[in-house]
Amino acid sequence: MSSDLSSLIEMGFSENRAKRALAATQYKGLQVAMDWMIAHEDDPNMDEPYQEPEGHKLGDASSSNTEQPESGQQSTDGAPEPKAKSLKCDDCGKVIKTPTDMEVHAARTGHQNFSESEEEVKPLTEEQKRQQMEKLQEKMAQRQQEKRQQEKQEALDKEKLRRKQGKELTSIKQQKEIEEMKKIAALKKREKLEDKMAREKVKAEIAKDRAERAARAAKASGGDSPASPERKPPSSSQQQPAVKRDYDQARIQVRLPDGSALTHAFSANEELAAVKLYVETNRKDGSVAPFTLMTTFPKKVFTAEDMGAPLKALGLVPSAVLVTKPL
Repeated sequence: MSSDLSSLIEMGFSENRAKRALAATQYKGLQVAMDWMIAHEDDPNMDEPYQEPEGHKLGDASSSNTEQPESGQQSTDGAPEPKAKSLKCDDCGKVIKTPTDMEVHAARTGHQNFSESEEEVKPLTEEQKRQQMEKLQEKMAQRQQEKRQQEKQEALDKEKLRRKQGKELTSIKQQKEIEEMKKIAALKKREKLEDKMAREKVKAEIAKDRAERAARAAKASGGDSPASPERKPPSSSQQQPAVKRDYDQARIQVRLPDGSALTHAFSANEELAAVKLYVETNRKDGSVAPFTLMTTFPKKVFTAEDMGAPLKALGLVPSAVLVTKPL
């Protein structure tokens, strides 16, 4: 058993934990192994049985280094040769207990010159063990404190990031709601304006139609001459004029671009706009393009002003054939 392993076991660590620490640090010394155990104290497999890798056993002597003198070997002058009790690093003067410790020292420092020494490496005293344990416990406590502070800071940073993202999402949502409300308000305003303009247009067309009717009525009443020469009584051979019939309905047929037709009876006083609306809601040709109406004989294209005029005033009573004309 190496001196480092023995020291760790004497300090209170389990043999499996000590072996695992020394192997993980490539046997670079007691201090390195202690630092490794501090960093991995929470590993779940620290105290599980440790299987030493083949080719290296803790405490095995290295045949490639200084060989131990045989027990009966004597010096050239006949006197027994002193037995080596340790190894010494000729580069730094450190006394090392076992060849394994020598390998660890060489790997850690890069020193290559070693020799046998009669100086005995004394084991750690109880006071030294206690000091090493206190030092290790202080490091472990400091490591745990640093770990707790790091976890606390990470949790604080995560909470700050979560709040920041929440505020940003809330702000984006509010901005979208405001924009949507603005769009809805603008749409309602535009619809109200269009309705107002449409009503004013209809009123204007009705007023115009009334004015035209009044003008025609005034012209008709004022056209009679106040005095006229005596007329000859009509001869019996002359036929009496036919009585003009007053129709209250208009039968309208509307021909569509695909050759189909829509026929419907409207009131003689209904506006031409009612005919157009009927076509828009009942046509089956699939067209949604804007259009107006026209007559073919005599040819007349009705304008937007004509849409407010009654069918009777437009000469579409008692029946008429209209054709849709794309705008």
